[in-house]
Amino acid sequence: MKTILNVIWLVLSGFWLFLGYLLAGVLLCVTIIGIPFGLASFRIGVYALWPFGYTTTERRDAGAPSFVGNVLWLVLAGWWLALSHIVTGIALCVTIIGIPFGIANFKMIPVSLLPLGREIVPTDQPFTAR
Repeated sequence: MKTILNVIWLVLSGFWLFLGYLLAGVLLCVTIIGIPFGLASFRIGVYALWPFGYTTTERRDAGAPSFVGNVLWLVLAGWWLALSHIVTGIALCVTIIGIPFGIANFKMIPVSLLPLGREIVPTDQPFTAR
């Protein structure tokens, strides 16, 4: 079932969201300081490409640097990427078949706003110790 949902997701919105994260990652990797943010963008982009079967968990070892990085991320790329999830989610919720995909878009908003200090894990292992 996850595969079917992921293929439909890929066609409806996943590919375009992936391209948005890819563009943000390339732009952020232009400077040396932006490389960690670009890598986070690439990581979330892969999650946005194939989200069903995965979830995000908070990393307990993430501290103050993660907080500062999230504030910078929010200003540099987070708002635009979250806005793309909102617009895509609303557009998908127009039809009955698209409602689960719209909800999946809305669930991705927190990770698009504050990605540092989060980890993407399979849904059957959400509490796996590192």
